[in-house]
Parts: sequence; C-alpha cells; structure tokens
Amino acid sequence: MVKRPDDMNRFEFAVLAALRAVQLHRGCTPLVERSPKVAVTAQNEIANRKVQAMAAATLPARES
Repeated sequence: MVKRPDDMNRFEFAVLAALRAVQLHRGCTPLVERSPKVAVTAQNEIANRKVQAMAAATLPARES
C-alpha cells in the first residue's frame, strides 16, 4: 500500500493517480522505479512528489 501525502485528500490522490496511470499505460516514462502495475507506479510518483496536480487557473485556455 502506498502512503499518500498528508496534505492531499483521498479523492485528489485517487484521481491524480488514475490520470497518471493512463499516461504511463500510453507510454510515458516513469519518474520512479517501475512497478509491475502502472497504478502502483503512478501512486509512488505522487507519493514521492514527482507528479503534482495543476491548478485550474494555470491550465492553458482552450481554442474554439
């Protein structure tokens, strides 16, 4: 079991890990030692602060 950061709630951790797991499954390079399961690798990246969520205000504007 991966321990989530103390300042991150369960929902944020789960959503961020799921999004990162999809990226890893599609071929992105892992930022920590690879686990046999991409979900665990994603959780370890978040727990080690290698991946962080972007605030909505910092996302680029969509073009119509």
